[in-house]
Amino acid sequence: MVAGMFAGLARADAARFAFLLATPVILAAGVLKVPDLMGSLGNGIHGQILVGSILSGVGAYLSVRFLMKYFQTRTLTPFAIYCLVVGLGSVVYLGLIK
Repeated sequence: MVAGMFAGLARADAARFAFLLATPVILAAGVLKVPDLMGSLGNGIHGQILVGSILSGVGAYLSVRFLMKYFQTRTLTPFAIYCLVVGLGSVVYLGLIK
């Protein structure tokens, strides 16, 4: 999103572009796991897999819908602060673990 904004896109357009780029990658990752879940790793949990997949899809759709409306009227400042805090925390945490 930030790269899109630096390229001159509006907040909403940058968010839409970022979500459009991420969606095929996430879908492909899920499709790659289907053979594992339909094989021996998924024995006895096919119903849970189906329900979890449907709920995840609905949750993702609602999240993207909410965020698209949010970014039309608000800035990315809270997201930037979150990224900085979590990024610095991760660097410190991973730097302490050797």
